[in-house]
Amino acid sequence: MERSFVRRRILIVFVIAVFVTLAARLFVIQIVDDSYKEMASNNALRHEVVYPPRGEVLDRNGEYIIQSREAYDLMVVPRDVISGFDTLLLCRLVDVTLPMMRTRLERASAFSPRRPSVVVPGLGKEVKVLLDELKVPGFYTVYRTVRSYPRKIAGNLLGYVNEVNESDMSADDYYRSGDQIGRSGIEQAYEPYLRGEKGVRINMVDVGGVVKGSWQEGRFDTLPVAGRTLTSSLDAGLQAFAEELLAGKVGSVVAIEPATGEILVMASGPTYDPDELVGRERNNNYARLINDNRRPMFNRAVMAQYPPGSTFKMVNGLIGLQEGVLQPNNRYECHSGYTIGRGVKCHVHGSPLDLRHAIMTSCNAYFCYVLRNVMDEPEHGGIKTGGYDSWADHVRSFGFGRKLGSDFTAEYPGNVYGSDYYSKVYRGSWNSLTVISLSIGQGELGCSPLQMANLAATIANRGHYFIPHVIKSIEGVEMDPKFREPHHTDIDPEHFDPIVEGMYMAAHEDGGTVRAMGYVPGLEICGKTGTAQNAHRDHSVFVGFAPRNDPKIAICVYVENAGFGSSAAVPIGSLVMERYLTDSITRPHMVEYVKNLNISYPHYDLL
Repeated sequence: MERSFVRRRILIVFVIAVFVTLAARLFVIQIVDDSYKEMASNNALRHEVVYPPRGEVLDRNGEYIIQSREAYDLMVVPRDVISGFDTLLLCRLVDVTLPMMRTRLERASAFSPRRPSVVVPGLGKEVKVLLDELKVPGFYTVYRTVRSYPRKIAGNLLGYVNEVNESDMSADDYYRSGDQIGRSGIEQAYEPYLRGEKGVRINMVDVGGVVKGSWQEGRFDTLPVAGRTLTSSLDAGLQAFAEELLAGKVGSVVAIEPATGEILVMASGPTYDPDELVGRERNNNYARLINDNRRPMFNRAVMAQYPPGSTFKMVNGLIGLQEGVLQPNNRYECHSGYTIGRGVKCHVHGSPLDLRHAIMTSCNAYFCYVLRNVMDEPEHGGIKTGGYDSWADHVRSFGFGRKLGSDFTAEYPGNVYGSDYYSKVYRGSWNSLTVISLSIGQGELGCSPLQMANLAATIANRGHYFIPHVIKSIEGVEMDPKFREPHHTDIDPEHFDPIVEGMYMAAHEDGGTVRAMGYVPGLEICGKTGTAQNAHRDHSVFVGFAPRNDPKIAICVYVENAGFGSSAAVPIGSLVMERYLTDSITRPHMVEYVKNLNISYPHYDLL
């Protein structure tokens, strides 16, 4: 009986304590704290995203190549929109047609009647001020930045920004409807650093959606954190010059600093003005660009697959030296080509030649002999055990047949088949003559201009390269150490000397394939031409570096359907190197020659 009495007393005390607590809380809410009265009278809180300025990008000299400028998005909360508002006036202010406005409002309502959605992005400050004065219920503006491009260069390298989709939001919970994301190039590769961190502003709004003030004097607001500034390795002036030389052509120019792997130039032709993918005309411009048969949004420097052509002869020469089946003074005859089997034709030049002169004159027959010596049994003429695969492994050590690991999201890996591929295709019956076209960079080989520029850098360094990359520093963040680690080929460094000498002779001695269009007095250019076979018309190719010792720039130029390497690629490459090394041009006539080249691309136009 006594225990029951005690339990009742405890229960009564507990109930009284709860009641007193609730009464005290109600007193505070209703009498002491005015904010709750204000909330009740104004009915709702609105959490507004405060977008951070997107990180900007500089070139290697501190010049802006991507900037952010002030803009505003018109937002709508569908449930707060009242019927009978002046829709036509709103449409005129934001320069949107009435049917388009209705469509966007319906889409916003379908997404969420309570959550804000973007109706019109990228409005100027003047329009924002007018909208604020108009105070249309359910509509408000949000500050954000949009991209601008002072130099209007490198569109397909820099990339672009647009609104996220369902896939983006599912993959990363950072994103919400109406957010922006980098879609290609630098914008995509460095999105986590460029996007920054969003903030939140909590406002009180009335039943009409009109802001009445900040809740709790902003104590619960959070500030956005701006995206990080990136410093790229690009030389903006040199990039603009390379694009000027590529105008009207299909191809690319890639230049690398051999000592670091930093990309100085990455030009792809045709290209586009990156400002075309910003603002109100963005969708129309995107549709036009994406439907252009010449694919201006396709970065040929890293995404295109080409045969390397005669520039690949240097690799075969190095493999022959490493395998011990070639000495620099070995001489082979050329009778207008290689005459064994189906043969490989060659142009007119002196004969016989040693390795240096074979590179200088780009002799096809010489490297046919070299390839067969690498792959064949000395006595029987068949593929020796591991002969082909040993050759392929050497080739891959230069970065061919795989991605280099650069900071590009769409890098083409290239193509170097193993012996199993040929055994399958030819049912086990094949030999070095079957693949003889590999000796001159044709056949099944495929590579990108970036890989060929990396080859030039590797030879310039006498056997090693650094992973090519276009961003050299990120504000407040340590760069990935992989970009500072040298990657060595499996060719001994001493074997590079005769190759470099042959490249030097090509640019400086009479009969050299580079000299006529690529000789620059005072510059120790080392180069190699290529004429890559193509069904329509041969491609013009050039790889090179300068100076000969302590090289500062390595380059690849690839111009589709321009014929001989000396006709288009060599003058472009030598002009870019001269501009970079001397900050001047001594051959203005060569600039005019390149600009006036008339190259036909009917196969693109007929697509």
